[in-house]
This record gives sequence, C-alpha cells and structure tokens, in this order.
Amino acid sequence: MSDIVTITPNPAVDVSTTVESIVPVAKLRGTTQRRDPGGGGINVARVITRLGGDVTALYPVGGPTGLLLKQLVESEGVASRTWATHDDTREDFFVQERATGQPYRFILPGPTLSEAESQAGLALLSGLDPFPRYVIGSGSLPRGVPTDYYARIAKIARARGAQFILDTSGPALAAAVEGGVDLIKPSLREMHELVGGELPDAVAWEAAARTLVATGKARIVALTMGHLGALVVTSERVLRAQPLTLVPVNAVGAGDSFLGALIAKLAAGEPMDEAFRFAVAAGAAALLRTGTALCDPADINRLLAHVRLQTA
Repeated sequence: MSDIVTITPNPAVDVSTTVESIVPVAKLRGTTQRRDPGGGGINVARVITRLGGDVTALYPVGGPTGLLLKQLVESEGVASRTWATHDDTREDFFVQERATGQPYRFILPGPTLSEAESQAGLALLSGLDPFPRYVIGSGSLPRGVPTDYYARIAKIARARGAQFILDTSGPALAAAVEGGVDLIKPSLREMHELVGGELPDAVAWEAAARTLVATGKARIVALTMGHLGALVVTSERVLRAQPLTLVPVNAVGAGDSFLGALIAKLAAGEPMDEAFRFAVAAGAAALLRTGTALCDPADINRLLAHVRLQTA
C-alpha cells in the first residue's frame, strides 16, 4: 500500500471549456473541451503523483461517469481503490468567458449515498494493509453521508498510527476538529465559518489559527488566503508567505495543489519551512493553468525561487 492515501467522498468528472461570452437563452458554443478527474482528494493525489510521491486515491464510483472518472484518474498514473454507488458519479462544469476572462463554476450535488455505501468507504480505508502514514480527506460530503464522516476517518487513521490531514468546510470540518486532527488547510472563508466572529486582519487570522492549535483541534493549521498569501501555525512557530506576483489564468485547483505539494514534501522528510515554500509555489503554479489542470512541476520550480517566508 502507498505511503499516502487520499479519500474523496464526493468525486467528479470536471468538464471545462471556453466561450466568447455568457448570455441567457442563446446556445453558447465552447471552443475546446477538457475532462479531468476531480474532487479534492483526487486532485491532491494527482499533484502528489506528479511530484513523484507514493499515493493511492480512494473514492466511490457509480454509473458511466464513475467508470470514466476511474479511467481519467488512472490515466494520470494515480493508483485507485474504489467502492460502488448506485447513483451516478457527478459532473462539474467550468466555463471561462473569453471576453472578460471571468471563470464560471457549475458544481452539481452528486449522488446520494446509502448508509451501506457510506460504510463501504470506511471499510475500504480500515482494511488497508499495510496502513499508510498519511491519510488525506478532502472535498465536500455527498448527500446521505453523515456530517461526522471525516471525524470517523480521523478516528480510523489515529487508531492505526497515521497522520490525518483534512481539507473541507462547514459542519464536516467542525465535527472533525472536535476530536483533533493533525493538519487542516482552511481558506479564509472556511476559517471564518469554523471559528465564528470577525476575522478582520492578519492578526486575527493568526490568533484564530493559534487557538485551534492550542485547544488540540489541529496540530498544524495551514491557512491559504489567496492574494493575501498563506501561513502555517504550529505549537512552536508561525510561518508566513507573501503572495507571488503573477497574472492568474484561473484559481481552480490552487488549494489542492498547495496541499498536495505540502504533504508530498513532508512525506519525503522535508522540514516544514521547505515544504511550505514548495506548497506556496505549487498553489501559485496552479493559477497559471486552465480548467482543472492543476500545477505543473516546471512552473513550481521556476516560482520557488521567488517564495519568501517570515518566521515568528
């Protein structure tokens, strides 16, 4: 079994295209079509694979879309372990308007999983032998899956001596951190939802992350803040990274690229500061790609020299 496992409860086939302009009623003819495997954990696994890491993606599949998803995942060299659902795997749509450069994202709700289908994912994870060192849960939860699903995954990982990393939002994130996780990667919006109250500035963001660490909800908080940069908070120190200056093509997949690069480097034995620098470069590299293509290692290496960290 791989050193790293990702689990994606609500995966998708991501379909992306471009149109001249988005207007009502008229037929909008795309000039290109691209299909990528999608869902947070799958995207993270794609990035780790590109960086030479040892990773297996766990995810449910249903119907013809599920079969296509598995083909797309494995075509990128990512190892898969899947479980079956009665309902079809969802599709998501990403449309870029050429006239304005604005991206539009249409996210479909996806299948409704039965209790047995939800449990099948947990059983698949529990049965891995040997068990991975890192378990990464990422993405939304599909309908029918209980809010504490990631909390249950965290419990399985903890019992097997693995680190559990989580990138999700809302009630699923809140439920998981109640029992403690090793690392969370919220955005500013997700952090605001998690802690409540106002977070008006960098001092407040850092204080909120420190509180999560001090109360045992997360051993490490990696907060991604878009054009405001990123920071990592542990019990020992705070690392801050300023945003890189570039012209973004789109922001889809930046967070997944950041997380995949971070864990790939940590799993390879790199210290946190070096892993964080690499992750910041990977997140920025994703901004240079269209649709859900994610980061390119050549772009990461080119941008890495421009990443500067501050330590507190």
